[in-house]
Amino acid sequence: MINRRLFIRNAGLGAAGLGLMTIFPGFALTAGSPYVLPRSTPEEQGIASASIRKFLDSVAQSKQEFHSLMILRHGHVVAEGWWAPYSSEHRQQLYSLSKSFTSTAIGFAVTEGLLSVDDPVIKFFPGDLPVEISENLAALKVRHLLSMSVGHGKDSIMILEASAPGVRWEKTFLNQPVVFKPGSQFMYNSGASYMLSSIVKKVSGLSAHEYLRPRLYQPLDIPEATWTENFEGVNMGASHLRMRTESLAKFGQFYLQKGMWNGRQILPEAWVAEATSKQIENGKNDSSWGFGYGYQFWLNPPGGFRADGAFGQFSMVLPEQDAVVVITSESMDTKTTMQLVWDGLVPAMTGAALPENSADRKQLRNDLKGLKYDPPKLGIHSALATKISGKKYLLDHNPFNARAVSFKFVGDKCLFTLKEDGKTDIVIANGMNHWIREGNLKPSAHSLFSLRRIDFDSIVAASATWQSENTLLLSWRFIETVHGDSLTCIFDGDKLTIKFLFSVPRLQNKPDDRQDLLGQMKA
Repeated sequence: MINRRLFIRNAGLGAAGLGLMTIFPGFALTAGSPYVLPRSTPEEQGIASASIRKFLDSVAQSKQEFHSLMILRHGHVVAEGWWAPYSSEHRQQLYSLSKSFTSTAIGFAVTEGLLSVDDPVIKFFPGDLPVEISENLAALKVRHLLSMSVGHGKDSIMILEASAPGVRWEKTFLNQPVVFKPGSQFMYNSGASYMLSSIVKKVSGLSAHEYLRPRLYQPLDIPEATWTENFEGVNMGASHLRMRTESLAKFGQFYLQKGMWNGRQILPEAWVAEATSKQIENGKNDSSWGFGYGYQFWLNPPGGFRADGAFGQFSMVLPEQDAVVVITSESMDTKTTMQLVWDGLVPAMTGAALPENSADRKQLRNDLKGLKYDPPKLGIHSALATKISGKKYLLDHNPFNARAVSFKFVGDKCLFTLKEDGKTDIVIANGMNHWIREGNLKPSAHSLFSLRRIDFDSIVAASATWQSENTLLLSWRFIETVHGDSLTCIFDGDKLTIKFLFSVPRLQNKPDDRQDLLGQMKA
């Protein structure tokens, strides 16, 4: 069991422990530092460093855009890495991995007697019910929300988000036709996860996020998590949770330990077993999504279960191997991402410690420290820079309500400034052929990205490069989200055209759906 005494012992007070600190980047123990998972060498925990290096090679060859990786074995972190400009101290956007935290909140509420999984859903929302309650709606239970077996004909989340202003999402959900008998068939339904979050608030008086704070976040020392709410003050439930990679690893380890943490049974073992076992069939064991579904957890082909989010956000729990694998990424082919783990990492986990191999371990350390995504590197200089530096370009009418932009070249950086109607100017410092991260922030209200489903603040890693004498490329990675953006700025006399390419269509080799911005230099 993980506890502070075990951590101190494994972190080491002598030379061996100090050596571990240098082997694994980002690891340090200082007075008053937050609780971190104990570190170890791969070989001590039965994995060859060479096998992890081979896995990293497979990731690179697959073209999957990993942002972070953490591998735990026997409760110890044996490998961890972040692809720069992503780094350990920043939160990561989790998409549907959030659902497993919503399920956990329900588990605590059940444990405290606030509800039962067999409670009818209509019980909690008497003011939101349709005039006529169908037999199927009356039969809908909390367990059906948990197991994605509501009986809707399609996922309801987009319908909820499109509710008229001021209309409760619960009312919208309960007015959707329940066309199949609840529990009879699996259909992924993010609206069900929202309803679970709403139920937690109904029975506890707290948002799911606040409800989890003393029950999960504080015991596991996860202080940095944020979770977006809708206008009712209900956490989204299905998505929009953000936390650090190590916090995701703690969550996976917590479930691997069957709800035990630091010597305390925080969540009953029986609930963990129920939530992570097959509650409904969802396929024919023909894909990583076809091995069954629990309570907002997917079952893995090689055994165990996982919390799983779009674009490759994973906290994979492998009880047979006594292991947890955490990945954050922007992958368009998450089937491949998972298959890399099933084929490369799982078979490499042996039943006993392996002889230490200092050469392989050093190579792995270097591999992990060297993970990065370089920005586009073309031209650093253009004669045009001095002519346009600091000049304001007034923009034609556009759907972003953007009024003007300017580019100021100072030393080895380009300061891009955006002026919007009724908002504070946005300034992003772009390194010429290198990333600049410090001081760059994309606020949630940033109009250029209002259509990008990134509705929260994020630090921006930004770079600039000249594609030609009159074309400047700005590359931005919103490192507390999954995504990024690029702006191709074409200067023609006193005219400016800005073309967008969001990271998702870029990875899909598709054009962006935003119209070009057109502007003219202010006289």
